[in-house]
This record gives sequence, structure tokens and C-alpha cells, in this order.
Amino acid sequence: MTRLLTAATALSLGLAGAAMAQDHSDQMKARQGQFRILAINLGTLGDMAQGKTEYDAEAAQAAADTLVAVSMIHQPPLWPEGSSTAEMDGTRAKPEIWTDWEGFASKWAGLGEAAGAMQTAAGEGLDAIRPAMGELGGACKACHDSYRAPRN
Repeated sequence: MTRLLTAATALSLGLAGAAMAQDHSDQMKARQGQFRILAINLGTLGDMAQGKTEYDAEAAQAAADTLVAVSMIHQPPLWPEGSSTAEMDGTRAKPEIWTDWEGFASKWAGLGEAAGAMQTAAGEGLDAIRPAMGELGGACKACHDSYRAPRN
């Protein structure tokens, strides 16, 4: 009887632990997807700004419009507690995101402001997009410095 009671207790504790552990894979995929979209469009603009590809006003505007659209995604659902580098593999999100949510949200807003500046500049030529790329790079770096772990 004691063994049965011990086994039942262990099983219930194990099930409770499993129920408490949450699967954040969908949220992680979504947030990583938004960063891939940002990277692709930043690459388009960066390549133009660096002269690696020819400036194309229409492509630049489309990339800038996409940056603005991604910056407007409501972030809290993509960042559930328990989805940092401290709790799971496959992410570079530092725990500081959750201990300093206001700071993180401020950095995300900074990205939106820089994306808006690029949206204004994108169709105006290389001389306009080059400084806007600097603003975007600064916004990305500001967040990465505080909230993104280095690659392993």
C-alpha cells in the first residue's frame, strides 16, 4: 500500500510539473519570424545603402513599409514568461526582457521610430536612406546590447 501511495504521489507531482511547463514554441517561432522579416528587409535597404545593389525606389519603399508594419506588431503575446534563454533552448532572448519590460518596450518603440524615418526617406534616394540606415542600426543595436544573448 505504501508503494502504491508513493507511486501515485510521484505520478501526480510529475503530471503537475508537466502541466505547469508550457510550450512556448508557437510564440518563439512567431517572434523569430518577425526578426527574420526585419533582417530580410534591412538587408535590402542596407545593400542599397552600401552600393552592393542598385538603388530601387520602389523596392526601398516596400522594404521600409514592411519594417514599419513589423514594428507595429503587438509584442506581449510573443514574449510569454518562461521563454528566455534561462528556461528554454533555441532562443537568444535574455531574461532581462521580463525583468525590464518597460525598457524592452521602449527599445521596440525606438525601432518603430527609426522604421518610420526610413519609410519617409526610402523613396528619396541613396542620400536619404543612408542616414536612416544608421538610425535603424542604432535602434537594433540598442535592443540587442541589453536583451539579446550572443550566439553560442
